Amino acid sequence: MTQNDAHLLIVDDDERIRTLLRQFLSRNGFWTTAARDTDHARRLLEGLDFDLIVLDVMMPGDDGITFTRELRKKMETPILLLTAKGESTDRISGLEAGADDYVAKPFEPKELLLRINAILRRVPASEATVEAPKVINLGEIRYDTERAEMWHGDDMVRLTATEVALMRIFSTAPGEPFSRAQLVEDLGRDRGQAQERAVDVQITRLRRKIEADPKQPRYLQTVRGAGYMLTHD
Repeated sequence: MTQNDAHLLIVDDDERIRTLLRQFLSRNGFWTTAARDTDHARRLLEGLDFDLIVLDVMMPGDDGITFTRELRKKMETPILLLTAKGESTDRISGLEAGADDYVAKPFEPKELLLRINAILRRVPASEATVEAPKVINLGEIRYDTERAEMWHGDDMVRLTATEVALMRIFSTAPGEPFSRAQLVEDLGRDRGQAQERAVDVQITRLRRKIEADPKQPRYLQTVRGAGYMLTHD
């Protein structure tokens, strides 16, 4: 997906920030729509499709994390959270709720642009390589690598953009471990311990969708000293 194809929804109760974000992102080739709060965003989402949602955490009424959790029950549109600087609990809570990434306020516009582009590069996921199996069976779960779809019987399992990206990475080499640093790089994120911890959160979320017992994973395993590895039946 290119910037010119992407429609972004900006949700922030601060009119000045909404205006600045719309102007900056529009200048960089995006089509933007803004919402003043989560109620306004809900109405927009009922009639419009968006490629990514830029969502402030601290807002009156429903906060951004609560809204993220609500959205993840019915859609997989990528979500980028704007969090207060130094509030690591908000960042972890946001990732656990289903957000794909976050930027701490105050932020450099260039950083926001880089993170948005990194997320959009993962949507849709790249086609599976020739060597990768077309379907990976994980107990009662099956993953279609060509369609980037996960199924539990006849029910589709909703995946976020980051979860799709992780499955794409793992499915290129089932049975081979990927280090946390390698996953951070393949996800298009900046290197560092904070991003590696964020990957751990994403792995935990993905296990809940794959494993019968996420605390004792059979398919998305931790390999001591090496990272994470996907195995299949």
